[in-house]
Amino acid sequence: MKSSLGIIGMGVMGTSLARNFGRNKHTISIYNRHVEGKEEKVAERRKDTYDELSDAQVFDDLQKFIISLERPRKLILMVNAGATIDLVLDKLISFLAPGDLVVDGGNSHFEDTQHRMESLKRKGIYFIGAGISGGEEGALMGPSIMPSGEQEAYAMIAPFLEGIAAKDKQGNPCCTYVGEQGSGHFVKMIHNGIEYVEMQLLAECYSLLRAQQLSNEAMASVFESWLPESKSYLLEITIHILRKKEAGVAILDTILDQAENKGTGKWSAQTIVDSGFPGTLIPAALFARYLSYFKGKRGEMAQLFLTKKAAISLSTEELKAAYQLSRIINHHQGFSIIEQVAKQHKWGVSSSEIAQIWTEGCIIKSSLMQELVILLKEESDLLKNKSLNATITHGFPALKKVVVQGIDNEIHIPCFSEAVNYFNGIKTTYSSANLIQAQRDFFGAHTYQKINDPSGKRFHTMW
Repeated sequence: MKSSLGIIGMGVMGTSLARNFGRNKHTISIYNRHVEGKEEKVAERRKDTYDELSDAQVFDDLQKFIISLERPRKLILMVNAGATIDLVLDKLISFLAPGDLVVDGGNSHFEDTQHRMESLKRKGIYFIGAGISGGEEGALMGPSIMPSGEQEAYAMIAPFLEGIAAKDKQGNPCCTYVGEQGSGHFVKMIHNGIEYVEMQLLAECYSLLRAQQLSNEAMASVFESWLPESKSYLLEITIHILRKKEAGVAILDTILDQAENKGTGKWSAQTIVDSGFPGTLIPAALFARYLSYFKGKRGEMAQLFLTKKAAISLSTEELKAAYQLSRIINHHQGFSIIEQVAKQHKWGVSSSEIAQIWTEGCIIKSSLMQELVILLKEESDLLKNKSLNATITHGFPALKKVVVQGIDNEIHIPCFSEAVNYFNGIKTTYSSANLIQAQRDFFGAHTYQKINDPSGKRFHTMW
């Protein structure tokens, strides 16, 4: 018996994905390396543990695993991004034949994916970079999947990926061919950047409500009242987190305030800088995590510079309006970055299709994302979309008030602050950049262009 699909790596995500394929009646082979005393009979133990894997073939010998697959072979790598992917590919390559397909389902950097794609193509082997979102539960019950590569390669794996993907409200799979090269992993990277901001905005709401002496239960009730207009997976789990207790103690109150990151936020920020787009919120959310890690330094500064608080005069409705506008700005920036980089690489990515596969199965699924599927067809720049005009107009006074209140109370709210700064900047017809350009010309003879001069001629002044 030959399996139609092979999965390499039986960690949390690989196991959940394998169970998903098994539940959807695909014949699969699963493989995990053998490391004496550390990783022994891992695939076999997974089969014994989960009913969905009862018919799977299990291996810790790579050659036997490859032999178990029907041709052309289709393999999905679920191993750590980076050097581990290259080590596995180096071992695989001698067992594969032209026409075989390898899918990287991890969080690889999109440029690494492009290099691997080109390297394997020279050997006649197809390579797909597939961003997968949804965490352990999503991988098991139906993730959002963002595959890219050659179209003929995607056609080979599409029935498998689309079959296990989450389904939107119309029953369509939350999986679509994103584009060429590493565009799938790029889109997943920006997805994670948007996710960083969404999480940080909720953390800032939590900070502002906590400064008003609200209990965890009261905060949960506030967030719950927002669900009709601002429903999202992250808002829902935040409500659950606020209410979760062990032995009568709120778990949240016992967690050390140091937020970690696994690299995609950093890659997003680096890519934003390289693209030249002013995507300010993702770096702000990333730096907030970096700052949180300086726990000792923060304690020292708190003793050195005592916080002076003013009375907060901020309604929960105002906070919700500010939160919702900031989310619109976050999604505007995220999709604008995708469009700009996709255009630079000539990938042909569709923002509306990306929004559609993010409506279910992923961490940033929300009622707003469902709206964006239609809105991005009408206008790619969300801030120019007439359907959002009322929300933006209503939310901006509230957002300004939130930032002022936060500053007056010396509360760290970087994403709310950046949302105001970006919105102020993007609607400034005449900015102060003329002074910057004059300064550059003064000390470096960098030249400048003149207002109302369509020729594009450059000038230099002997200052």
